[in-house]
Amino acid sequence: MSEVPASPIGVLLLQLGTPDSTSVSDVRRYLREFLSDPRVLDMPAPARWLLLNAVILPFRPKRSAEAYEKVWTDAGSPLIVFTEALVEKLRTALGDRYRVAYGMRYQSPSIAAALDQLERDGCRQIVLIPQFPQYASASGGSAVQMALEILGARRNVPELHTAGPFFDDPGFLDAAAGIARPLLEEFRPDHVLFSYHGLPEKQIRKSDTSGDWCLENTWCCDSMNEKNAFCYRAQCFATTRGLVSRLGLDGGTASTSFQSRLAGQKWIEPYTDKELPKLYAAGVRRIAVLTPSFTADCLETIEEIGIRGRKQWEELGGEGFLLVPCVNADDQWVDAVADMARRA
Repeated sequence: MSEVPASPIGVLLLQLGTPDSTSVSDVRRYLREFLSDPRVLDMPAPARWLLLNAVILPFRPKRSAEAYEKVWTDAGSPLIVFTEALVEKLRTALGDRYRVAYGMRYQSPSIAAALDQLERDGCRQIVLIPQFPQYASASGGSAVQMALEILGARRNVPELHTAGPFFDDPGFLDAAAGIARPLLEEFRPDHVLFSYHGLPEKQIRKSDTSGDWCLENTWCCDSMNEKNAFCYRAQCFATTRGLVSRLGLDGGTASTSFQSRLAGQKWIEPYTDKELPKLYAAGVRRIAVLTPSFTADCLETIEEIGIRGRKQWEELGGEGFLLVPCVNADDQWVDAVADMARRA
C-alpha cells in the first residue's frame, strides 16, 4: 500500500479586525460586530444591546471614521497592510512545507475565508497563531474561539495546534527591542513609556482562577505565578520587564500604562493619558512610547498615540515625542513567528 503523501501545514495568523473603509457605514458595521461580541462587552445580552444601540452606535461611528481617515493608506487599513507584509515574508521563511493565511476576528478577510483557503490547499494540520502578545479573553480568546467554532462545524476537522501568548517570548522581545534600540539611541528620551491596550478590571479579575489574587494588592503583577498565569495586566508588566532589560533602561526612566478605555466602568490603571501630565510635571520633556500589546501598527498606535498622544504632550509643553513602531513585518519578527509555527 502506498503511503499518503505529506500534506502542507497551514499557519493561520489571527488579528482583531478593521473596517473595510473609512466610510461611516463601514465603521458602524465593524463596531457593531466587534462590540456585539460577549467576550468584549461581557454583560447580560439586553444590557449589551442597549449600550451598543442607544449609546455607542448613534455617535461613535462618525468619530471613529474621522480617526481612521487620519491613518488610512493608499493600500488600505494599516493593520491589513502590515499583516499582509508579514504573511508574505512568512511564506518565504517557512518554505513549501507550509501554507500561510491570515484572518480577522471582525470583518474581512474573515477567519472563515482563511480556513477555506487552507482547506483548499490541502492542509490537514493547522497552527493558529493569535497576533496578541498578551492573552485576553476579548482578543486572543475570542479569535481562537471563532476559529474553533468554524472548524468544529465541518465534517473533516483538521489536526489543530494553537500557539500561546508570547509576552515573554525571546523572539518577540528581541524583535521589539531591535526596532526600538537605534531609535532610542538617536532620540535620547528622558523617559520611555510602555503603553498597552486597556481592559476593564472585571475582565482581569475573571482571569484569576484562585479568586483571591488579582488586583487585591499593589504587587500582584510584579511577577508571574500560577495565580496570575492568565492575567493580561501581569503579562503586560512582564513584557515591560523583558524590554527594559534588553534595552538597558534604568528603572526610573521607564514605566507602564494602559490606553483605549471606554467610559462607564473602571479599567486597569495607570491610564496613558493621565500618566503623560504626571511625567511632564516630574520633569520629563522628551518621551518615547512603545506599544507592545500590538504586533502591527493600527488605529490605536498611529492615531491614538502617534497623533492624539503627541498633541497632548506638545500642549503640555513637551519638547520631543517619539512613537516607536510595532514589530510589523520586521525580519527578526518574521523569524520569531516562523519559529512559533514550527514549535506548535
